[in-house]
Amino acid sequence: MRESIHYSIESPESFDQLLTLYESLGWNSLNLSQHELERICKQSWYAIYAYDQQRLVGMGRVISDGVITGIICGVGVLPDYQSQGIGTELMKRIVEHCEKNKVIPQLMCTEGLETYYAKLGFEKFTIGMTKRINR
Repeated sequence: MRESIHYSIESPESFDQLLTLYESLGWNSLNLSQHELERICKQSWYAIYAYDQQRLVGMGRVISDGVITGIICGVGVLPDYQSQGIGTELMKRIVEHCEKNKVIPQLMCTEGLETYYAKLGFEKFTIGMTKRINR
């Protein structure tokens, strides 16, 4: 793990960094704007960011009612920073925040990531479904 990485619940000064993160991971198929990404983060129950100096290199967030369930989403790390423990540390901090508030952390992921999340203590429990909408 890079020693220069620090974690914070402080949003980035500029959400163009988050747009860069989303685009580098192929996550912006909806063509979200910086403003929409800012709303996503600020309306989340919990969001945490990983920085290398002032550069946003990773993030994760939880949407929740704050009482029963918290859905972990948007956990990602810039490709050049992956496989260095940053995503694992983000998940550790997210789960700790959920546990502290007695909120059950849940997530959906692609099949290829099941073993990664299983190593972090998550168990497969159901089938997820989605409803496509026109945006």
